[in-house]
Amino acid sequence: MSVTNLSANAGSFRRNEADTTIRGAVARRLELLRDRAPQGAQGPDRRLLWSELAWLAEPLMRQFREPMEVARAEHPRVVMLLPGFGTHPMRMRYMACQLERAGHKVKRWGLGFNLGPTEENFAALSQRVEQITARYGQQVVLIGWSLGGVFAREIAKRHPEHVAKVVTMGSPFSGTPYANNAWRIYQLVTGHSVEQPPIEAQLALKPPVETVALWSPRDGVVSARSACGRPGERDRAIPLRCTHLGFSNSTEAITVLLEELERF
Repeated sequence: MSVTNLSANAGSFRRNEADTTIRGAVARRLELLRDRAPQGAQGPDRRLLWSELAWLAEPLMRQFREPMEVARAEHPRVVMLLPGFGTHPMRMRYMACQLERAGHKVKRWGLGFNLGPTEENFAALSQRVEQITARYGQQVVLIGWSLGGVFAREIAKRHPEHVAKVVTMGSPFSGTPYANNAWRIYQLVTGHSVEQPPIEAQLALKPPVETVALWSPRDGVVSARSACGRPGERDRAIPLRCTHLGFSNSTEAITVLLEELERF
């Protein structure tokens, strides 16, 4: 057999293998679309979802408001912001700017869009937290929005020696993983069930560092009970009045975060 034929056969094999992989991924997602939430498990009232659209107008409305007052931090911290599912760190840029105005050093998580957990991105995130700790000589405060908060809690469980505190914002860590209005989209994107993530995790187990949960009764995506958690699953829970998508640019949320960064 000639070299040309060998090359052609190898190329054909790779294409067939890729086709099989794609078909398998599509079939798996179609199967997941047929899933039903367990009886009694439900997300927030669907009417709250409409209020989530307000975040689209937030950057424009901000132009007509007085700039947020930010006091200089007495104890500057090193902070990592972890974005929510399907979002990019740029969606948390306004929050980052306010924390930086106070004198805190704010770092991105380094993984781009949050498209769900894998052992690979958890390993990369663990390495980044370790490197930041070594570079700045202090533990990192992890602030996670929605799924980013779940990531933050799990990283703190794996590497508590590198984490000073965890603050979650509308993160679904308590109760059933179906207690939100996004679980179908999550399964469609990730290709795995919310009940069977590709990593070992006990979501409700509190990390061995101070853990604060910010939650809102106006959250149209994640159940308030799921984001608030139960005693023992977090150290403190603080209610806010923002929407789920509004956590990242809420003046109230940022104010609370600035207070938490001073509270050690």
